[in-house]
Amino acid sequence: MLQAIYTKYVLNFKVPSATSRSVLTHKVSYFIKLVDTVNPDFTAIGEAAPLDGLSIDAHSSFEFFLKHICENINEFITQIATIRLKYPSIAFALESALLQLKSNSNSILYDTDFSKGLQSIPINGLIWIGTIDAMKKQINEKIEQGYSVVKLKIGANNFEDELNILKWIRTEYKNEQLILRLDANGAFATNDAKEKIKQLSEYDIHSIEQPIKQGQHDEMATLCCDTAIPIALDEELIAIVSNELKKKLIEKIQPQYIILKPTLHGGIAGSEEWINIARKNNIPYWITSALESNIGLNAIAQWTSSIEDAKDITHGLGTGQLYTNNINSPLYLENGHLFFDITKSIDSSII
Repeated sequence: MLQAIYTKYVLNFKVPSATSRSVLTHKVSYFIKLVDTVNPDFTAIGEAAPLDGLSIDAHSSFEFFLKHICENINEFITQIATIRLKYPSIAFALESALLQLKSNSNSILYDTDFSKGLQSIPINGLIWIGTIDAMKKQINEKIEQGYSVVKLKIGANNFEDELNILKWIRTEYKNEQLILRLDANGAFATNDAKEKIKQLSEYDIHSIEQPIKQGQHDEMATLCCDTAIPIALDEELIAIVSNELKKKLIEKIQPQYIILKPTLHGGIAGSEEWINIARKNNIPYWITSALESNIGLNAIAQWTSSIEDAKDITHGLGTGQLYTNNINSPLYLENGHLFFDITKSIDSSII
C-alpha cells in the first residue's frame, strides 16, 4: 500500500529570465512524496512542475486534481497512462517517485554509467534574452565554462539587434569553436518566418526551435520542407497526446528535429513514444528540462542517460544554477557536461 502527500514549493530565479513570451522571476513546483507501507522509513519524491501559459495541465484545477490523486494514490498509481494525457507533469512526478521506490534511493533512478559517476551528459549552454551587452556577456561566460554548444533565446529583441549579436558571435567564434542553436518560442509571423530564417542562416546555425506558434501544422510543414536552417519542434508537441496523433503530426510536418521535455510531453512514457516515432521517421531528437528543480532535473538526466542512442547527443538539460533556493543534489557542471557525484544525494529537507 502506498501513501502520498504533496508540497507546493516556489523556486526563485537569481536573475529575471526572459523569453519571447514572458519574463520569469519565480517558478512553482509541486513535490509528490510517496511512502510504501512495507518500507515506511523511505520517502520517494517526484516533481510536477507545469509551466504557466505552456503546459496543458497549468490551469486552475491542477492542485485540486493533484490533491485528489494523493488522497486516492493506490487507485491512481495504476492509471499513469491515463493521467499523462491531461496532466503530464503529474505523470512524470509519479513515474520518478516509483523509480525511486524501486531502487530504494532518493537519488538513483536508473542504473547507468551516469548514475555511477562514470559518464557525463554533454549539454548546451542557455543564453537568455537580454540587452546586446548582457547576451554577449552570457556567451563569453559559457565559453569560459567549457561549452561547445549554446542555445540563444530570440524573438523578443529587435530582429536587427539579434542579427548583430549573431554577427558578433561569428566574428569571435567560428562554427568549429561554437555550435549555435536558436529558440524562437514561436515568435515569428508565418508570413516572414522563411525570410528571417534565411537571414539567420548566414551565421552557421545548427537549428532553430519553434520559429512560428504551435498549432499551424500546414504552415509549419511548408516551412520545414523549404528552410535554410533545420527546424526543431518543441511547443508543437505539447498538446498532442495520443500515439496515433503523434504519428500523424510527425508524418505531416516532417521536422528536422524534435525536442522532448517529460514535464510537457507526457512524462517519461509519453516522451519515449515520441522517440520511437522519431526513430521510425529518421528524425533526430534531443532532451531538454523545463525549469524543474534539481529533483526533476535529476530524474530527467538519469532517464536520458538510460537511452542508448542519446548518449552522444548534446542535450538541453538545466544546470541547477537558475534558482536561489534550489534543492541540493548530486548533479554538477564541468566543461559543458552534466555529472553525477556518487558521494552526494538529494537533500529534500527544505521541502
